[in-house]
Amino acid sequence: MKTHIYILTLVVSGIFSLNSCSDFLETNSPSVVDSDLVFSNIETARAAMDGAYENWRFCASEGVFGGGTFYAADMTGSDIERHPEPFANQPGRHYPESLYQNGTYAGSYNLLSYLGEDNVYATLYSVISRANSIINAMEEEVIVDIKGGNVTDMTQLYGEAIALRATSYRELVRIFGDVPYQVQSGVPAKGLSPRDFIYDKCLEDLIRVEPVMYRLGENSTVQKNFFSRNYVQGLIGRMALEAGGYHTRRLDLDVDFYIDGEGNKLTFETLGAENNNAQYGRRSDWKDYYELAQTYFKKCIDNPGTAIFHERDPRGEGKNGQVYENPYQYFFQQMNNLEFADESIYEYAMTQGGGNDSRPYALGRVSSGGSSNAYPCKSYGQGRINPAFYYGMFSPSDKRRDVSACVTGSDGKGNEKLIPLVPNSKADGGGITVNKWDENRMASPYTAAQRKSGINGPYMRLSEVYLGYAEACAALGEDTEARAYLDKIRNRSFPDGQANTDDFITKCGSLLKAIIQERGFEYAGEGDRRWTLIRTGMLPEAIRNIKEMTKAMMDGLRANGYYQFANGNVISNYVWTKMVDARSEIGYRLTTECPADKKDNPIMYPGWRGQNDSWEDYGCNYGTETPATNVAIKGLFEYIDPNGGDAQALEADGYTRVDWGKALVDNYDEYYTYLFYDYDYVKAPIYLWPFTPNILASGGFVNGYGFQQK
Repeated sequence: MKTHIYILTLVVSGIFSLNSCSDFLETNSPSVVDSDLVFSNIETARAAMDGAYENWRFCASEGVFGGGTFYAADMTGSDIERHPEPFANQPGRHYPESLYQNGTYAGSYNLLSYLGEDNVYATLYSVISRANSIINAMEEEVIVDIKGGNVTDMTQLYGEAIALRATSYRELVRIFGDVPYQVQSGVPAKGLSPRDFIYDKCLEDLIRVEPVMYRLGENSTVQKNFFSRNYVQGLIGRMALEAGGYHTRRLDLDVDFYIDGEGNKLTFETLGAENNNAQYGRRSDWKDYYELAQTYFKKCIDNPGTAIFHERDPRGEGKNGQVYENPYQYFFQQMNNLEFADESIYEYAMTQGGGNDSRPYALGRVSSGGSSNAYPCKSYGQGRINPAFYYGMFSPSDKRRDVSACVTGSDGKGNEKLIPLVPNSKADGGGITVNKWDENRMASPYTAAQRKSGINGPYMRLSEVYLGYAEACAALGEDTEARAYLDKIRNRSFPDGQANTDDFITKCGSLLKAIIQERGFEYAGEGDRRWTLIRTGMLPEAIRNIKEMTKAMMDGLRANGYYQFANGNVISNYVWTKMVDARSEIGYRLTTECPADKKDNPIMYPGWRGQNDSWEDYGCNYGTETPATNVAIKGLFEYIDPNGGDAQALEADGYTRVDWGKALVDNYDEYYTYLFYDYDYVKAPIYLWPFTPNILASGGFVNGYGFQQK
């Protein structure tokens, strides 16, 4: 795996020591020797930055893009993704996920019911502390080169520190809203700063350093686990869209609180009704930010360095006849291979056997294996896919569907297992799993323990840059350019001639809405959807749509035993399954893209599932040369009358009837009632997390949005 090994000298660790998590708002980094010694050469300066990256990697994996609040709300709180367990089992996660029951539960929510005092807030500020120390120490060293536009190893490293600080503030704003802002090391960050001010300052910093950083491939040190010029361009675009997007802002603060980066009072365009003394709106000057996003996304598109957007799958046919022909699938296979994916601009690095890796444990294909020495080990599967999205929104011909979602997991003993739709975890229930990361699919799976796969965290890739650019263009009325980049995404996702983009735009209602919906298909199961819907103002409409689709599905299943969606897919109360020896029948256990002429093969369709072809090499003893490792499924997308001749023929052939859609009806509240529990589609969505008691005490501010103060 191409991970960077972080080695810090004792001197560097003395200068940039990690703050105690109890120092919630402190940003000081005590120095025991002169920092000039560290930044006198690139080797020691790089070591200092490596320490900051390690701090960020831990924070990203544990708190903001793998576990923590991401695990609890971003990954599960949208019209696409959902939680696997009963609502009552995890109220600390499910109330924030469901917008605090239209905001009415915010005042009853225990401030420590999920977030700990040393959780994501403290760890992000510890990252900012390290970044501030590096930035402050280097400013005099690089100022001349920055003004002259000279790219050097030192300006690159300085730019990385600026990007690290901006990335951390971006995550804080996304999670908490208005937060303390401090850019000087050794000075505690107290009091709230407007998120708009923070966005402006971070964007100003990023624009200043972007010209003096290396693109991917221009410098042997700067790989895809480092912040490059391409990453900064993408980050400017990402943050500009967010700065110009919709937010739920407090009304209990000073009337002049919300200001821009120059101190000017802001005005807002609002949507819906106020909620808990907060309003939902965007800056009146939002177009300026979309123009900024457009500019920097296009810079990245025009010269992406070594990042590659594959429009065709570069793989040939597999040695046992496996068919690939899916460039979207290729991206995730590279990640499962512990390689930097070609399309990635930045991945935070994990190491196999170390750390606490969320892929696939929390965010990938599920397994009921034990915590150690299993095939594969336990994968809990916090993030699941909403059945109405899987059946009703994803086109059957979209090559992303089977990569994104799967109805089977693993039993942990080298066998595939249909996942019941009853609430539960692992492969014992919880329904349709995210399928993008799966230890079955790894070239060298780690069987010794759970959460140690070593799969990197994908944080930015070219498809986001394409779709962000298309979004900015569409919002600014440049439809031809926007359509060109929407086409790039859709055309690689469908067989030739089947993208039907004109019909898709018509169905969505506008080009802009189509681009946002396309983003949902591109990042299904990755936790992008919730924040995208919030910042675009499309959350209420999306909630209404998924609630109505789910209700119609439930009513059809209850009345008729099946329900047919507009795209032709059918979900039924029952399916029929049989365990088979896939090696004997098709030549391999781990399936790939299902060829068009094999869609009637119940082992191969849906595709991209099965089991690792060589679990025996890792110690799995099947006790036979021809184990029945794979699940053949009949009736997954078509209705089979359980009392008819087709069902009788299947059962005579060894298939067993099992509950499928019936479990949705039996668990109506879990799949419908608690889906954005009581949200009225009008009030400002309370999507933010509250500050915990020690943060409030040390920061000198109070909670808003209806949250408690203690």
